[in-house]
Amino acid sequence: MESQKTDEWGSGIFDFYQDVPECCYSFWCCPCFAATTTKTYGESLFLPLLDLFGVIPPVNMSMRVSLRQRYGIKDSMFRDCLFATCCSPCSWCQMSREMKRRKT
Repeated sequence: MESQKTDEWGSGIFDFYQDVPECCYSFWCCPCFAATTTKTYGESLFLPLLDLFGVIPPVNMSMRVSLRQRYGIKDSMFRDCLFATCCSPCSWCQMSREMKRRKT
């Protein structure tokens, strides 16, 4: 993947076909995948464990917001909340693809 600067996500929330093995890992073992993605982002490996204690996964949502801010991606907190809550594995996959795309 090539590094690009843009204010849009590099892939859609349901673009699992762009990296099928990674998305299978996310769907079958989301806590492990979330920990790996968080570590790659430069945060604690154990941070995603906090997602187990709330209705809205706080780490997933805060990572989406942080990633958007880091890369200047225009989106909304509402969509971050929606994706973090309704499809956590898809959200983690999208963030992972974005980090790979931007070479982080």
